[in-house]
Amino acid sequence: MEENKYKGHGQHRHHHHKNRSHFKYHHHDFHGNDILRLSDIEPQKEVIIKKILGHGAFRKRIVEMGFIKGKTVKVIKNAPLMDPVEYEIMGYNLTLRRKEADLIEVVAPADYQAEEIDYKGISEKEQTSTVSKELEDQNHIDKIINIALVGNPNSGKTSLFNKISGSRERVGNYSGVTVEAKEVKHNYKGYTLNIADLPGTYSITEYTQEELYVREYIINKTPDIVINVVDGSNLERNLFLTTQLIDMNLKVVIALNMYDELLASGDKFDHNMLGKMIGIPFIPTIASKGKGVPALFDKVIEVFEDKASDVRKVNINYGQDIEKAIYEIEPLINENRDITANYDSRYLSIKLLEGDQSANQILHDCNNCGLLKSHCQKNTSSLEKKYRDPTETILADAKYGFVAGALKETYTPAETKKEVNNIKIDKILTHRIFGFPIFLFFLWLIFQSTFTLGSYPMEWIDHLVSMINDTLQQRMHDGIFKDMVVDGIVSGCGSVIIFLPNIVILFFGISLMEDTGYMARVSFIMDKLMHKIGLHGRSFIPMIMGFGCNVPAIMATRTLESRNDRILTMLIIPFMSCSARLPVYVVLIAAFLPAYAAIVLFSMYMIGISIAVISGIILKKTFFKSDEVPYVMELPPYRLPTMKNIWMHSWNKAVEYLKKIGGIILVASIIIWALGYFPRSNEKAQQYDVQIENVKANQDLSVNEQNIQIESLDLQKKQEINDNTYIRRLGRFIEPAVKPLGFDWKIGVSLLTGLAAKEIVVSSMGVLYNVDEDSENPEYGLVMALKASNITPLVAFGLMIFVLIYFPCVGVIATIAKESNWRWAVFTMLYTTSLAWVMAFAIFQIGKIFIGG
Repeated sequence: MEENKYKGHGQHRHHHHKNRSHFKYHHHDFHGNDILRLSDIEPQKEVIIKKILGHGAFRKRIVEMGFIKGKTVKVIKNAPLMDPVEYEIMGYNLTLRRKEADLIEVVAPADYQAEEIDYKGISEKEQTSTVSKELEDQNHIDKIINIALVGNPNSGKTSLFNKISGSRERVGNYSGVTVEAKEVKHNYKGYTLNIADLPGTYSITEYTQEELYVREYIINKTPDIVINVVDGSNLERNLFLTTQLIDMNLKVVIALNMYDELLASGDKFDHNMLGKMIGIPFIPTIASKGKGVPALFDKVIEVFEDKASDVRKVNINYGQDIEKAIYEIEPLINENRDITANYDSRYLSIKLLEGDQSANQILHDCNNCGLLKSHCQKNTSSLEKKYRDPTETILADAKYGFVAGALKETYTPAETKKEVNNIKIDKILTHRIFGFPIFLFFLWLIFQSTFTLGSYPMEWIDHLVSMINDTLQQRMHDGIFKDMVVDGIVSGCGSVIIFLPNIVILFFGISLMEDTGYMARVSFIMDKLMHKIGLHGRSFIPMIMGFGCNVPAIMATRTLESRNDRILTMLIIPFMSCSARLPVYVVLIAAFLPAYAAIVLFSMYMIGISIAVISGIILKKTFFKSDEVPYVMELPPYRLPTMKNIWMHSWNKAVEYLKKIGGIILVASIIIWALGYFPRSNEKAQQYDVQIENVKANQDLSVNEQNIQIESLDLQKKQEINDNTYIRRLGRFIEPAVKPLGFDWKIGVSLLTGLAAKEIVVSSMGVLYNVDEDSENPEYGLVMALKASNITPLVAFGLMIFVLIYFPCVGVIATIAKESNWRWAVFTMLYTTSLAWVMAFAIFQIGKIFIGG
């Protein structure tokens, strides 16, 4: 039976060569061997996939469509203009453009199968030897790995190549030694490694011939693996090139060369952790002695076979402004399939923003070239105007920030090394003991400024609102419209607009921390605490953004690669006290705790952070049990911020706040007023009208006595009307739920309206607690009205805690639903509101015991 299996050797061999003649070989490897691509195959021919070239999105898409090694593909037909081409694979038909098909290496079926052998007249020993050789040849068809060696000059790249090839290429410690690619074939563990030693370069932009050559080689030759040789004694400079390889979305293995020098220097470097952070494995090597080379090749094979657990796709986060620009440009590039077959769209977006001429040339003839060009110009102009630097410099700074952040967690230089200014500053601001108190001090300073500096413009705005109120009272005719304008719009919106200076000052402080680069250091400071939650310090950046507004903060979680980390961060962001809650704090603090204003306000933010941390720990141990995924925290260089940029950022937030006042808060104020105004009459109210007429008609009473009785009846009538308004009915309905917290029905209704936006809590109070229009106008109407109410400092503090924690707002819930799903959105609504009720209840009930409520 075994003998029959291998009969007809000569006949099959003839058929094999005849079969090969059906294909035209237009491609060759760098050894001159024939390479067959899918684009070469004529209609009605079948081939077997040998290898998928290309990078990034194209490779992922093509694999998902079924184009994987060993699968049979049949060419059906060409389009009328010869492009695209229809193919059949795994039982269904699809089309590829020729440029895409050109990136799929194939082999004739006869070449892929083990050839049949006639064993007649061959000894058993020879038979075994022949079978082994044939099977080895078959395996070698699928075990060819094309490798490119890339690295800085003097990184030991050529030394590594020499050890592999046995050649003696000239080695020097200055750039430009290797002026062209040198190639060698190396057999290792049944694999054929085609290795190309590319010119040494610090970057792969287009400033020098070497840089352009390396980039074009990687793009055009599409190596399976790039070995990035890194000098272990100069990591920061060498890893800049690594960031560019990350942008290109390549399969990379890092040879951490001169590892002996790194150890001898006294530096400590956790290369395994850094490898996990950036998704690229590090293999220590000493190229000059040949040490580590086998381990390097083992890892190359593991990565090639997609079996490396420490390999993952990582995007360098270039910051909100640049990422927004990339987000606008990338979809336009993706419309050009011919281009994205060879280039990663994110990489091209970055290159276009850098003003790279080669990238511009690549996209020069694409269908949407004009639109793409206008978007690039708009975003480039905006970035350069804001940062006052060319975009290329901005992106380079961001890359070095990425490297600095990565090394900050994994690399500890010897104490004798000279420190640069950034490191000296970081040594203070990120100090193990003093770093966190410094951060708390800066936060306290911002909140103190919010009150002290904000008090003056608040008075001006309050006087302006009072003047408008008095003018309208005098000029407008009595009636429903006047009541709506004065008691609804002016009281409601005026109660909120007065806090505009506080919002501007808060955002001014946050912008100052962001633009100087300090905010990134805050993430580093918080890293250890975030690890306790099961998150990385990088998750703290969206949380800090939550101080401004929770909605963009939740959207910023997209930069986190782990889905569990994204959802967990989304769920704890609502506990970060957004600017919409600030007016509630300010008015309650001014009314009940003015002597401790900055401390109480500071405590609100700290309590929010603490609740976020505790909630994160609980959620991590229950719903989100998984291994931590390491991330790089970018540490951008310190910059001297421009007052213009900070002011513009603060002003934009002020405009957004004013728009909210003119939109949702205006509508809400009118609705709250209407609910508190109608219905205007009922049977009891009409009885008071009858009694008032009877008093007027009673001749036995003096004028003074009549006036006293009429005033008393009129007040009772107003009380009766107010007690039967729609809002009072609503208040009575929800009062049992809020009474255990020390809240009255007015607070309950205000909290209910705050579901739309937290500022409406203040505008609702402005309507519900409005001072009698005949009384003297106080400096702060709402503050004085609250002082005159039954609210105590204990109740006010519980109310601030409730506003901090409960249902964030409709916009936040909708964003959580969009970024995750409605299940987590509903969970957020129920969890935050329940927790807010429990905490406010505990504060009020326990407080009554100790301080008497």
